[in-house]
Amino acid sequence: MRIITIIPAYNEEKFIKKVVECSKKHSDVVVVDDGSNDNTSQIAEDAGAVVLTHPKNLGKGAAIKTGLKFILESSYDIIVFIDGDGQHDPSYIPQFTSAMDDAQIVIGSRFKGKFPDNMPFQRKLANQLTTGIIRYVTGYEITDSQSGFRSISSDILNLFIDIKYNDYVFESEMLYKASKNNIKLKEIKIACDYGTEKSYVTLKNALNYVIFIIIHLLMKFKGRFDL
Repeated sequence: MRIITIIPAYNEEKFIKKVVECSKKHSDVVVVDDGSNDNTSQIAEDAGAVVLTHPKNLGKGAAIKTGLKFILESSYDIIVFIDGDGQHDPSYIPQFTSAMDDAQIVIGSRFKGKFPDNMPFQRKLANQLTTGIIRYVTGYEITDSQSGFRSISSDILNLFIDIKYNDYVFESEMLYKASKNNIKLKEIKIACDYGTEKSYVTLKNALNYVIFIIIHLLMKFKGRFDL
């Protein structure tokens, strides 16, 4: 079984070496440097990753799509996505691949059982709200719709190449498109480190997400009335 890990990264020179080296113990690695102005690309390359670069910052979704397009014609069986900021522990990658024996998408949930003690309150609240809405519009019984640590089967890669969103909305739209195509999804429990990560979520990102939610809620309601 061939596995590849795609790591979207923006100004992650502090963490990217460890993330790449730990991921390489379990898979091939592609880092997509989304317009960093630090040494992310060089450090990732020195650590053994294939590095793709954007000339300017386009957004996390754009970085993921660049990685997917790069491996489109490859023979990988499983694609893992992991953030480059050190929040996620790549040692979970084998658990993701095992879980894909009976699913085409696996989400690494930070919230199965309970919320992490070190997670900021505002992030707990935002995740509860957005995950509740995503559960409603997709029908998936998930606990963490915003997790960037996830895996997909290569045979559904094409579903996500043309998603129009380039920011963090991309990951929620992945779940929506999967639900519309009857893709089986499951979650596994993961730990997450919130000690030093940076947030690049802007007001524009937040507004885009609100618009995304409104559109999909309206579509959901329209579908119910059409019945």
